[in-house]
Amino acid sequence: MTASGCVTVHGELEVVRAATRSEAARALADFTTAYNAADKAYDPALDADQVTGALGAINQAGLRARQKNNPNGNANHRPLELTDAHYVIPKKAGWPRWFLADTDSNRDQDSGKRDTRWLFVFVKSGPDAGWKAAYLAVTTPSQLPDFAKDGEGRATPVAEDSTELAVAPADLGAQYTGYLQKGTPDVFAPGVSTSAWRTTRLNTRRAGFSYQFIDQPLNTGVFGPLGLETADGGALVFFSSRHFERQTAAKGLRPTVSPDVAALMTGEVVSTLTKERVSSQLVYVPKKGAGTGKVIMLNRVPGLTAAKGS
Repeated sequence: MTASGCVTVHGELEVVRAATRSEAARALADFTTAYNAADKAYDPALDADQVTGALGAINQAGLRARQKNNPNGNANHRPLELTDAHYVIPKKAGWPRWFLADTDSNRDQDSGKRDTRWLFVFVKSGPDAGWKAAYLAVTTPSQLPDFAKDGEGRATPVAEDSTELAVAPADLGAQYTGYLQKGTPDVFAPGVSTSAWRTTRLNTRRAGFSYQFIDQPLNTGVFGPLGLETADGGALVFFSSRHFERQTAAKGLRPTVSPDVAALMTGEVVSTLTKERVSSQLVYVPKKGAGTGKVIMLNRVPGLTAAKGS
């Protein structure tokens, strides 16, 4: 085989499916096994090779905190079970490759909880790399749109700089964090994680304390946005962001530090406590010119990743 033939075989130039269904099923099974082992022992090393991106940052920081506060492990561990898996596998050239696993979990089987679907995005960075879970979103079945499919039944990935959508996937992080900071550009439909969260932050009050919020997009590398075209010409897109909450106390007062925050904290809280969170969002982005043109937030998964006292 020629050198150029090897390049094509590895998929750098040829448009190929990201994974076979059996490969996707193995990736999901490997992740679930590692996740349960890490959760039972509260040991981030046990699933570090199975996570990346926003989910990886949240998972690893959470396990580090719980390990510090519970060195004997998780006494209340209940294994996560992911069943009824449906795989949405796009065709694309080059790396990274990725696919969506749409699953049913045993976390909503308790009385009174509505049925949900757990969506995992698995990413493979190169031909010799393993599959890692980069995003997680929890939605109801009715929230999920139909995906666009090609003649072979494969999903269609959306370019980060797509001009066919109301907002390009690459711009979602900046649009979201800009909206939270300034209220503009207002491209998001009202909701718990958009208008309601912004209002809550603006009205955060506690006698003797002041609050400051800083928001940053995460757009590159393992935190990059990933989207699939929907049947109506829109897209379902996962994207990441980072959020800081700074609490400053008046003289004679001190911010309260919870055990989970203390476990991830550097410095000593004298008058100021800064919490850092990574957040992943799942949104529906309409086709440009369609409907209201508003981006709909379907789910947001935030997690504390660091804290600093001063």
